[in-house]
Amino acid sequence: MKKVLIANRGEIALRIIRTCREMGLSTVAVYSTADRESLHVRYADEAVCIGPPNSQESYLKPDRILTAVEMTGADAIHPGYGFLSENPIFSQICLDHGITFIGPDPMTIRMMGDKSCAKDTMKAAGVPVVPGSDGLVASEEDGCALAERIGYPVMIKASAGGGGRGMRAVQDPADFSRHFHAAQAEARGAFGNPDVYIEKLITGPRHVEIQVMGDGQGTTVHYGERECSIQRRHQKLLEEAPSSAVSDDLRARMGAAAIQGAAAVNYVGAGTVEFLLDADGSFYFMEMNTRIQVEHPVTEEVYGVDLIEQQIRVAMGERLENHAARINGHAIECRINAENPDRNFSPSPGRISAFNLPGGLGVRVDTHAYADYTIPANYDSMIAKLIVHGNTRQQAIGRMQRALDEFVIEGVATTIPFHRKLLRHPAFLEGAVDTHFVEQSDWTSMAA
Repeated sequence: MKKVLIANRGEIALRIIRTCREMGLSTVAVYSTADRESLHVRYADEAVCIGPPNSQESYLKPDRILTAVEMTGADAIHPGYGFLSENPIFSQICLDHGITFIGPDPMTIRMMGDKSCAKDTMKAAGVPVVPGSDGLVASEEDGCALAERIGYPVMIKASAGGGGRGMRAVQDPADFSRHFHAAQAEARGAFGNPDVYIEKLITGPRHVEIQVMGDGQGTTVHYGERECSIQRRHQKLLEEAPSSAVSDDLRARMGAAAIQGAAAVNYVGAGTVEFLLDADGSFYFMEMNTRIQVEHPVTEEVYGVDLIEQQIRVAMGERLENHAARINGHAIECRINAENPDRNFSPSPGRISAFNLPGGLGVRVDTHAYADYTIPANYDSMIAKLIVHGNTRQQAIGRMQRALDEFVIEGVATTIPFHRKLLRHPAFLEGAVDTHFVEQSDWTSMAA
């Protein structure tokens, strides 16, 4: 591997470029016309425009990315997250053209991308799963009978789903029919696939995920857990590592289960096994993301590992060292989005008139933005990730509070005021949160 094309944009593209440069690898950025002034375009060794702002005609267009590969002579593709990162067809195209795809093989992506298949695979591997349907639910009648059998409340989920789409919570039998058909319709519209399955709804759970890495040569390791319960409409807002709800014993058991599941599919590269953690310490497999995660920096800070470098080395055929990674301190990541929290987190694209990054010991900012940069309205609203590391959770919280106060972005609304409130909320300070915490809390009465 000598030249890596990054089939992505924004902060993750810049993040990958930096590691490639440290490893002595040349880089190629691809960009739409809306991203011409993005920092990832400026920092790459080469850059190729692949189309208009609409991602369907640029970042989601495999043939245009392959053309960029041919033009530049790149021999590997890093997909980042989102876009084509979990597309088995794209992975197969790379394989067929002799291009190294820095990620799992197409079969693994396909198996884990199908939520029903992923659940069956993990269940067969001995990983705890939430009680529910054995595969897809063929009809409303079958689903209703199953819901009665496992007990309400239940969750109807799109088999090809993600990002909270195609999901419906059903509290009462009288509402089942309405939610079942709504979930099917949303799944058909969002993914072109109306298939759904049903699970028991775990009330008040925490969202805890395990970072795994496999080399496809018999070694799979994990780098502990990330607490991801601070979310809104199933979209994460803040992540931290380690989780205040996870003991050493629970970490060992969850890590072993994640490795068991990943090893069952001979996993190659970076992946995340996501669990629901019940109040009694029981945990259940939710899904596996077959890519690098947005929140990977908190793991890097706590474990002192470059996960992007590990991905690349595994893709080169190198073997992983099989040893237990050690926790060092505590890390927190706040996603800084161009959204207005006072207007139901509505998007706020536009020109940034002032941009001052926080600094100091233990502060990291991953961003592609700068003063005078115009945030396009065509893509995800995240413009920066603010990450801090401290010796303890208390120190990390104090450091994040200070960093948020230093972070200045003018010209567009951002989620910085929301994070200031969150970092001072008594329940967050105590670590007493679950996945419903943000939506069930009153933020209007709190000062930023």
